Amino acid sequence: MAKDAPPRWDRKMQQRLARGEAAALGELYDRFSSLVHGLAHRVLGDETAADRITREVFAHIWEHPETYDPRQGPFRSWLATLTHRLAVQRLRRTETAAFARGGEGTSEDLERKVRKASAAARADYIATSMPAPLRSALDLAYFQRRDYRQTAADLGVTEEEARRRLRLGLQLLATANDTSGTPPGPGRSR
Repeated sequence: MAKDAPPRWDRKMQQRLARGEAAALGELYDRFSSLVHGLAHRVLGDETAADRITREVFAHIWEHPETYDPRQGPFRSWLATLTHRLAVQRLRRTETAAFARGGEGTSEDLERKVRKASAAARADYIATSMPAPLRSALDLAYFQRRDYRQTAADLGVTEEEARRRLRLGLQLLATANDTSGTPPGPGRSR
């Protein structure tokens, strides 16, 4: 995707939100609320906290639609970034407060927990964002314990194609452990 040619849907959605169209927010919520909630839950490990983050993300979008720039990447990636940032902030606040109240742990423990939660959220984002053929091959190999020959037969592709799909899918998932601080999805060229 060229930086100066954002996807049409993303551009139109940003324009509709900027005009204050409530229907646009509803459409955005219907399309991405499960992604937002899932990422928040993955970071926080708490349903109620994930619900709060989901509300905060969509409230932020409604109140500040100009913060999304379609030229910077897809709406989906921007939402993942915003969700990740808010969820990590919440995790840091709650864990820091627990430490202050005399809880067990150190600041290093908190950072380890944040890194682990971030990597899990990135892996979820990557898995749900990868092309369906790669996701299907990984699903067969990992969850259904098929080897590449069985995967090829189940998918109706050559063994070489099955190996290629598995290799690409695993390479994408391996980037989830990138600790460079980049949140899930956005700002990365894949």
